[in-house]
Amino acid sequence: MKNIAVLIPCYNEAGAVERVVAEFKKYLPDATIYVYDNRSEDDTAELARKAGATVVTAKIRGKGAVVRQMFSEIDADAYIMVDGDATYDAADAPKMLATLAEEKADMVAAVRQAKSDAAYKIGRKFGNRMFNYMLKALFNSSFQDIFSGYRAFSKRFVKTLPIASVGFDIEAELSIHALVLGVPCVEIESKYSERPANTRSKLNAFKDGFKILISILRLLKETRPLLFFGAIFGALFTLSVGISYPIIKTFVETGLVPRLPTAILSTGVMIVSFLSLMCGIILDGVSQARIETKRLRYLWFTS
Repeated sequence: MKNIAVLIPCYNEAGAVERVVAEFKKYLPDATIYVYDNRSEDDTAELARKAGATVVTAKIRGKGAVVRQMFSEIDADAYIMVDGDATYDAADAPKMLATLAEEKADMVAAVRQAKSDAAYKIGRKFGNRMFNYMLKALFNSSFQDIFSGYRAFSKRFVKTLPIASVGFDIEAELSIHALVLGVPCVEIESKYSERPANTRSKLNAFKDGFKILISILRLLKETRPLLFFGAIFGALFTLSVGISYPIIKTFVETGLVPRLPTAILSTGVMIVSFLSLMCGIILDGVSQARIETKRLRYLWFTS
């Protein structure tokens, strides 16, 4: 790999960005390091430039928007993407690139191994584990850490990836895209450190966790609509049967329908349930065609 790009999305990381740039210059001396400053309100851009990075301003707020801009603008043979908070170990970058080449993979993700409890707080660890289980159930995922911000990519993966995410759900989208297309991916363990004392995380566990959940459900609807709408069908069908059971029982016993509004409600819910099922069946064919188009684009990419 002659041309390697290190991509560092940053927002208010003045307390860590110099260290991150210096570490990656040390372990990947031939790589070009790009810091995409997401309209920081501190000296992130100036300090990154001083440390030797190429600084680009990303005007649209949100990590997903920054990643979309990075992937579209930077041309390289291989890419390393890492957060600018000095929590990931730059020493693992050569190993990640070697694995990318040796395994002929399109993505190598670092599985975080916390060096201390403070580095990877129990709440976030629980949330990460919960979402990992969710992707395993919904997408047959084998990923151990879908929210890792430290990854290596092939050029083919980067240039054929349609990104819709704007915020911190970008890592989930990267993982789901790889799962849906069935591209070769590898995970390696990597040390994960506590943030420097003078920096602050931008992630809100509950707010961003909810956005990530919505993003996963959106991607499920787009890539596996039969499962998504089939689940709605099952829930509504069960609700309709539950509502109508007492009415049917009374009708069998007396021949009367004493609660007509409830009967109408049950009928309406049943109709909607089957409409949902039909939507799932129709959209499943559309989704499969879209996925096949994406995969053909991925397979045809040669430069």
